[in-house]
Amino acid sequence: MRGGAIAGVFVLLLPIFFASLFSHASPTILKDLNAPKFRHSRLAKSALLRQTSNEEQSELWTPLAHQGWKPCTESDGASTVPEKSEGYVQVFLDGGLNQQRMGICDAVVVAKILNATLVIPQLEVNPVWQDSSSFMDIFDVDHFINVLKDDVSIVKELPDEFSWSTREYYGTAIRPTRIKTAPVHASANWYLENVSPVLQSYGIAAIAPFSHRLTFDNMPKYLQHLRCKVNFQALAFVPHVRHLGDALINRLRNPPSEGNMVSNNYLREVTDLKPKQGAGKFAVLHLRFDKDMAAHSACDFGGGKAENLALAKYRQVIWGGRVINSQFTDEELRSQGRCPLTPEEVGLLLAALGFDNSTRLYLASHKVYGGERRISALRNLFPLMEDKKSLASSEERALIKGKASLLAAVDYYVGMHSDIFVSASPGNMHNAMVGHRTYNNMKTIRPNMALLGQLFLNKTLTWPEFQESVVEGHKNRQGQIRLRKPKQSLYTYPATEILMVLRLPYRSVLFGPQIIVYYAYIM
Repeated sequence: MRGGAIAGVFVLLLPIFFASLFSHASPTILKDLNAPKFRHSRLAKSALLRQTSNEEQSELWTPLAHQGWKPCTESDGASTVPEKSEGYVQVFLDGGLNQQRMGICDAVVVAKILNATLVIPQLEVNPVWQDSSSFMDIFDVDHFINVLKDDVSIVKELPDEFSWSTREYYGTAIRPTRIKTAPVHASANWYLENVSPVLQSYGIAAIAPFSHRLTFDNMPKYLQHLRCKVNFQALAFVPHVRHLGDALINRLRNPPSEGNMVSNNYLREVTDLKPKQGAGKFAVLHLRFDKDMAAHSACDFGGGKAENLALAKYRQVIWGGRVINSQFTDEELRSQGRCPLTPEEVGLLLAALGFDNSTRLYLASHKVYGGERRISALRNLFPLMEDKKSLASSEERALIKGKASLLAAVDYYVGMHSDIFVSASPGNMHNAMVGHRTYNNMKTIRPNMALLGQLFLNKTLTWPEFQESVVEGHKNRQGQIRLRKPKQSLYTYPATEILMVLRLPYRSVLFGPQIIVYYAYIM
């Protein structure tokens, strides 16, 4: 009895006497206890042994054939800036980089509708990442203004007479110059009826909130063209983002020989090089699997009861438990394609599509829920996977460190220069990249979430069966033109309803009489 008491006291006092031991070891022990179980080990073992032929590799990396469509920035009529501006338009944009990007495009069009001068949009501090980067920190403002100089009058800041019009000013009281009732997807007429009078009375109108406040439907063709011009031509990143991006791209295409150290001047050196003929190819994977997405999906990701309880508590704190998916079972959600793909599942998808273990894969992601423990399943299949940290030194990343928008900008830039882009789950980054790469006719793989959900639920599938289903289910999901449906975003679907199909016969030297089909699209 006495010995048991002494032993009990010793156990209680052990953490005190060995505090340093417990302070370092306990978190690791807890992490190991809560480590997610890989759910598709049998498929993963087969994937590790996969073999791909030269023909399969050639087909996988072959660029998309030109699809014969007209870029939507090519307006039929000349756009002009009005001789007299009706006043200044301010917008305040929240959200992440890609949501703000779309808001910037809409702001230019609203200024055009109102015959007003646009003040460079103000980006709100992101409440999640606490990023205070401004428009000028992210985008090349002089390039932006110059590209649009014949379309809209744009100024970097308000003249002194309107210097009082700030976010702080509108946050302290109701102001007659603030427009805060703009409905989601408002029409052009709404702005003419509700904002024009404010401009005429005060010479300025500040619109907040503004995200998603302009419709995509029933808009004049020249305004849709202007939207695309802003998104695909006017919005260029600042030089240091482009330079870092170019360095990462060169390192992905031309990796240094094994054992060679990258010099501190490599960033400067590599951006001066011209791409080598036959330089290596690489793919970018945007892996969106953060805690918010995992919790909001209400899916089971293999972390056991502890993880499920933690995510349920997070849902309660952030959304008050009001998450629609919570009323469905994990099986129901997966069969409907409503669960985000885990790193393990993304790896199996890529392996089934023909990416082998020599693939240069760039991981575009901010934070992955579960960290390296979850990413390890993906890294096992793709040992040459890289990211910003592995490709660039801390000195090279100094200007973007801790700034979510600039980190995302680098990923966006690298993604736009990759041979293949894969987005693991829907979201603003997915929408922006799919639209931009579609506009440039670049290979972009969109996972078939419903198909994959059903395949991963089937625990009896062999690797050949899984691979055949994946390949068949993604034949038409690699960048082919998709027509925009009502209410869908022009930024995701830059080609809309077909206006006409023009068939012109011509003679090919190699193949004889042929038919060319030209597509023109209404914007």
